[in-house]
Amino acid sequence: MINAKESYALLAPGYDRMTSNNNYEMWLGEILLPELDKHGLRKGRALDVGCGTGRAFEPLLSRGWDLTGCDLSPEMIEQAQRKFGDTVPLSVLDARELPLLGAFDLVLSLNDTLNYLIEAGDLERALVGMRTNLGPGGLLLFDVNTLGWFRGASDPNASPGGTYETVLMAEGVEPHPHRQRHFTVPQLRDAMATAELEALAVLGQREVDGGVILSEQADQERDDKIVCIAAK
Repeated sequence: MINAKESYALLAPGYDRMTSNNNYEMWLGEILLPELDKHGLRKGRALDVGCGTGRAFEPLLSRGWDLTGCDLSPEMIEQAQRKFGDTVPLSVLDARELPLLGAFDLVLSLNDTLNYLIEAGDLERALVGMRTNLGPGGLLLFDVNTLGWFRGASDPNASPGGTYETVLMAEGVEPHPHRQRHFTVPQLRDAMATAELEALAVLGQREVDGGVILSEQADQERDDKIVCIAAK
């Protein structure tokens, strides 16, 4: 079994092709940022934790954000550097060992990043690091996959809080399994509390007719993701 870092070393060259149908402008720019506005988001500096190849950068850059990115995978960071050059400062960092990079108005970690934190205490350590990088009044945005997602992508008998194998593949890359962990809503709330974060919203997210719908109450069966908004 290869780990997440090794998996994304293999996937990096084909990652953007593999995820080309993901509309980050619609998802982050038109859905998530307006949701953050409801909680007093201030435009300024943003830190993308688990930024990968920078798929979430354009919606932020086009809206005037000063952006910084980091990821566990050197190969994914290399792909991001090829696209964005010196526009976005980038670092190879483990979310569980996040140093102080600055005082950010927004820290975000999207699209499965936290599902890779499978060992006890991993999620809490990552949230503490992200909290440390929040400036006064800053907001944290992150998501995780739901139980329904795991039952569709991995194990039809998946149970809450379990760890499961999923398969990633890209053109020219042999499909290979890797592990992700499911988190229940109480686990997420407890982890935020342990990290001394206030949970402002725990939302359900699902795709309907090519669009994204957020619901005030997350449903592990109906929704694809749980989206959390938190503050110090």
